[in-house]
Amino acid sequence: MMVQHSGQVSALEVSASAIVPTLSPAGSLGFDDFTNLTPLVKEELRFAIHNKRQFHRMSSTLDTVTVSERPVETPVMKTEFSPEEDERKKRRRERNKIAAAKCRNKKKEKTECLQKESEKLETINAELKAQIEELKNEKQHLIYMLNLHRPTCIVRAQNGRTPEDERNLFIQQIKEGTLQG
Repeated sequence: MMVQHSGQVSALEVSASAIVPTLSPAGSLGFDDFTNLTPLVKEELRFAIHNKRQFHRMSSTLDTVTVSERPVETPVMKTEFSPEEDERKKRRRERNKIAAAKCRNKKKEKTECLQKESEKLETINAELKAQIEELKNEKQHLIYMLNLHRPTCIVRAQNGRTPEDERNLFIQQIKEGTLQG
């Protein structure tokens, strides 16, 4: 269990309050509890108690003070720079501005290049898909032609003649010159 404070808590209060709960519940510390602590921890506890008392005093005095309606303006102090530093800052800003413009231009060019490449690849893809469709149609046509030719191949096979036999016969007729046309 950690002791919680309203408002800001310093690092010393946190470390002291982190140790105290391990000894006993909050508010029930006795003298014997403090004898077992090292001097550094004792000093932290004293400091934490002192800060807590000061905080409670400040909060009780703030309760009695009335706050005005308008916000309090705190003056902002500008630090004066030498002309050399001003010039150096101007050059740095200018270089940064140029570098940022270059970076934006590079990014724009890269985007345009990728866009063009994407369009080119989409065109190639469309052409290849069209070619695939064309080849599929040609395949279907060739299958159709083969199916139309199949009955004649079956008749030849039934007659005992193969396409190779017919080719040989055709070649022989050419050699003899007896090809009838």
